[in-house]
Amino acid sequence: MNLYAMRAIYLFEMARAGRTVLQSIIAPVISTSLYFVVFGAAIGSRMQAIDGVTFGSFIVPGLIMLSLLTQSISNASFGIYFPKFTGTIYEVLSAPVAPFEIVMGYVGAAATKSIILALIILATAGLFVPIEIQHPFWMLLFLVLTAVTFSLFGFIIGIWADGFEKLQLVPLLIVTPLTFLGGSFYSITMLPPVWQKIALLNPVVYLVSGFRWSFFGTADVHVGISVIMTLVFLAVCLGIITWIFKTGYRLKN
Repeated sequence: MNLYAMRAIYLFEMARAGRTVLQSIIAPVISTSLYFVVFGAAIGSRMQAIDGVTFGSFIVPGLIMLSLLTQSISNASFGIYFPKFTGTIYEVLSAPVAPFEIVMGYVGAAATKSIILALIILATAGLFVPIEIQHPFWMLLFLVLTAVTFSLFGFIIGIWADGFEKLQLVPLLIVTPLTFLGGSFYSITMLPPVWQKIALLNPVVYLVSGFRWSFFGTADVHVGISVIMTLVFLAVCLGIITWIFKTGYRLKN
């Protein structure tokens, strides 16, 4: 394993984040804080508690998951697409670096940046609403698994995209709506029985439910099912990336 190559890719991507702190860290934190101010402090005080948890606190895991998903995809997709756009991807492909090591460098950096952002948002949320983490180990596990999984997904999008517009197509039209409809602001048990079954087709439901369980001990689906669904999505992304490097799909254009 070429650790030097992995380290070089990882540090390069992390350095890029350091040069764009306003865009990659500060802007998402501010936008998420507005949710806490509006839904947590202003509206949340007038709404009933959900499963014994105040509304302001209840939405914290969902908002963190929303930022985690979107930023993981954005960081990884742009990280691999930009070398394709500038032509420097040929330098990476011609170097003695295995596909696995390339993925580890880009995805590792994207996941790290997303986890740092999620932890900052979690700390910021504590300034607006009371937060309780009953299962910190599981909270970190869901955080890492989700960041890695959706960074892999973003890596796939970056390879698939042939223009900057497509980099935003999937996050804006698919991931963000699924997150809002995945129980970020409500429990799916509040829905009619038919819509509860339909909601279970949304993969984000399992991510938000498991992550919220680590905070409050309540979940819409069993935590074991949430872990299994996350691992399944992770395995699917790894399978697609393996196929991409074997076939060379859109790596050079």
